[in-house]
Amino acid sequence: MEIKRNILLNPGPSTTTDSVKMAQIVPDICPREKEFAGIMKPMRDDLVRIVHGDTKEYTAVLFCGSGTICIDIALNSLLPEGKKALVVNNGSYSQRACDVLNYYHIPLIEVKQPLTTTPDLNAIEEVLKEHSGEVGYVYMTHHETGTGLLNPIREVGALAHKYGAYFITDTTSSYAMIPINVYEDNIDFCMASAQKGIMGMTGLSYIIGRRSIVEESKNYPTHSYYCNLFRQYDYFEKTGEMNFTPPVQTIYAARQALIEYWQEGEENKWERHQRIMAAIRKGIDELGFREAVDRSVQSGLVAAIDYPDDLNWSFEKIHDYCYERGYTIYPGKMQGKGQFRLCALGAIDAPDIVEFWKVFKEALNELGVKTPVVYKD
Repeated sequence: MEIKRNILLNPGPSTTTDSVKMAQIVPDICPREKEFAGIMKPMRDDLVRIVHGDTKEYTAVLFCGSGTICIDIALNSLLPEGKKALVVNNGSYSQRACDVLNYYHIPLIEVKQPLTTTPDLNAIEEVLKEHSGEVGYVYMTHHETGTGLLNPIREVGALAHKYGAYFITDTTSSYAMIPINVYEDNIDFCMASAQKGIMGMTGLSYIIGRRSIVEESKNYPTHSYYCNLFRQYDYFEKTGEMNFTPPVQTIYAARQALIEYWQEGEENKWERHQRIMAAIRKGIDELGFREAVDRSVQSGLVAAIDYPDDLNWSFEKIHDYCYERGYTIYPGKMQGKGQFRLCALGAIDAPDIVEFWKVFKEALNELGVKTPVVYKD
């Protein structure tokens, strides 16, 4: 069976292998059968091992939903009575965390930081000092996918622990790509979705975190019946199953994606993502495009590129030209800024990017966009 291969340069879902796609074609099965439940325990352990956790100390809890469900669940489930959440807000995904907390009317300390540069650790520590004893957890996005900024989770995790809080980080767009070690990086909880780093299918997300805190959280204030971390964890531990109907075919695809992750290996996979980004940057430089964030603070997974000052430029027309030829590009996330993003995710490699730039240059020529591109300021 031939499946058309599209190159997705958006920040997820990512390009998948045919073997991951085909893993979904399985006999129909009731998800309450032992045969199906039996595949989730080793999968949960694998998800912990990807971030070098000991499965006796850390656990993975699976949920049916997009990555945002993990932000929701972690934030609403893990705050002890009488404590406040502290969020380092420097991008659209950390803003989402603030939105979740405000929606639940959970006490929030928001530390706003610039969108395009590394947060000020001294400023974060000053807020922790000012609110000493009040903060239950510190939350930070590891990789702000809107800009490509990489945040210093190791240092912020250490600050959280210094002031008696635990540390939660959204690793949705870095997990299984950038090497992460929960011990070295001072992580108590992290999270991701199957359609990103492990290169599976959409619909399955997971939180990886300390068992001791998850078990303690059964006594914390509750805000949701469906989206509660302890309830799902407890059901897994007692039955091996999700509390409610799981995305069966997506889980089969995730199992295959994990097999392929281990076959490639953490180091080789990260080297491949770096090759892809090097090829993306080569094209950016050749065409004279400008990026929103300096490369010294980028993750190496996303380039946020400013629109040129050219009356012939049209992101929509460029997108459509590329899309018709099997390449997907994606608009930016910075409010009030005209940008598009190119991402080094998925089952692709540098030669795919070389071919993409050929198509992209054709699109520029077709529209009459001057190259190298022009910026007025």
